[in-house]
Amino acid sequence: MIWRTAASSNRPSPVLRSLSAWRNGYLGEAERAEVVRLPLAFKAMTAALKNAGGDISAFGARAIAMLRQRGWKPDYTEVLRRADPHVPTGNEPLVVLGAARLGNTRLIDNLEI
Repeated sequence: MIWRTAASSNRPSPVLRSLSAWRNGYLGEAERAEVVRLPLAFKAMTAALKNAGGDISAFGARAIAMLRQRGWKPDYTEVLRRADPHVPTGNEPLVVLGAARLGNTRLIDNLEI
């Protein structure tokens, strides 16, 4: 929905996927170098989940703490089932979702597990 709205508009949107953020004029040079931290936080969550299992919310809290230490303002990180937006109940395909502000730009991303 966000992408359709942004794509149908003739003006740039501050909401974008973090991996393509280097194209966004809202980010300064230092922010462009920092933008890779959001997907890296997701990859760290994924590795921890695969290796340890356990309480999913703890992994999200670690990712948020990692981003905050670097000056980000995280909105959320979630691990949900890929098939629907519900908390996992067993061994099923998952997705890590999250959004955070870097400067004045809100970045969103996801990573399938």
